[in-house]
Amino acid sequence: MSSILTNNSAMSALSTLRNINSSLSNTQDRISSGLKVSSGKDNAAYFSISETMKGDSGMTKSVNEGLTLTKNVVSTGRLGAETVKTLAKEFSERVAFAQAEGVDRKEVQKELDELVKRIGSAIDQSSFNGNSVTDGTVGLENAVKTADELDVVTGLKRDAAGAFSTTSIKVSQVNLSAIKDALATIDINDQADETTPVAADAGTIGGKAAYAGTTAEARMKYSLEVAELALGYAVEAATTLGVAEKTLETQQEFLTSLSDRLDSGVGSMVDANMEEEAARLQALQVQQQLSSQALSIANQAPQNILSLFR
Repeated sequence: MSSILTNNSAMSALSTLRNINSSLSNTQDRISSGLKVSSGKDNAAYFSISETMKGDSGMTKSVNEGLTLTKNVVSTGRLGAETVKTLAKEFSERVAFAQAEGVDRKEVQKELDELVKRIGSAIDQSSFNGNSVTDGTVGLENAVKTADELDVVTGLKRDAAGAFSTTSIKVSQVNLSAIKDALATIDINDQADETTPVAADAGTIGGKAAYAGTTAEARMKYSLEVAELALGYAVEAATTLGVAEKTLETQQEFLTSLSDRLDSGVGSMVDANMEEEAARLQALQVQQQLSSQALSIANQAPQNILSLFR
């Protein structure tokens, strides 16, 4: 039945065109933004998860950046410790050389004094941005100083309920100044006060007890022992900081991979497939044209009724 009051064909064509235009608009939005889920109305579950994971990825990257500063501090300290180790080795060799008879110990002592100065200079310069793990002057935002260790934040953890907590590792600090102080008190040319316990001159390091010998031979022997202990402590310090630096590097590599994986996971949920969207766009544009023509034909139906009365 034809009617001049109700054009069912036109209403159907208009509804079809309206749906096509809506789909076309959505497709154009996905193409322009690159996202198939850009808000909660697109997919509430995916949108919520993706926004949470984006936050986790951002915080992981921030932790990684903070570790860069910590690693630089530790790396600088490790370089200083290795320099002190080299100088302590040279110091120990010169003390051993002075054990022989006929050696000009005054000249050797001058060399030892110069080595102590160089050790002190290396310690003073082993800092990064005013922070050092070789003398305890650490003030990093991502590290809590406790006793002789730094509790460094290395990551974030989220439980099933969504609650946050942090993960951390401990980085041991070293006291290179103890090496310098012990070596600075060694005086192989000190023969004037042979009744003074050697520890008063040579100091103690690494748990070395005071040696109360009063002869020049005893003094020289003890000085060599202290020098060897100082060298051992320097080697231990360099090793400790080297291990800490490697640990931080490994953690940074993990955090980089983790943030990449989080970003990839988010992308798989919310990113639009551009090949599919391009194909859909072309199909919808053709459908739009055909639907417009169908609507035009439907609108001409009343004119056909008019022809019946001519």
